[in-house]
Amino acid sequence: MQLLTDKLREIIPPFYSSEDVELEEKMVYAKFFLADANWTWYILEYDQESNSFFALVDGLDQELGYVSLDELEQVRGHMGLHVERDLYFTPTKFGDLKI
Repeated sequence: MQLLTDKLREIIPPFYSSEDVELEEKMVYAKFFLADANWTWYILEYDQESNSFFALVDGLDQELGYVSLDELEQVRGHMGLHVERDLYFTPTKFGDLKI
């Protein structure tokens, strides 16, 4: 599965474009998950040059940080599953997520 589609490339804003926006008001544009390891990445910003995202990572703990698309595409869970994109996720304000 392609994690980053052309449509997502167009709508996810670049790094630091929302740094003056309160976290609860920031938009989350995509959700990636690893079904067999209970990890989720909520995508807030994207940098084409580094091919990386700024995201909330929900795994062992929850933290905001940077993650490489190339690395996400290489990750495998306990049963060998790949990271997938939630096909039914629609862009949502961070504060409206149920996490």
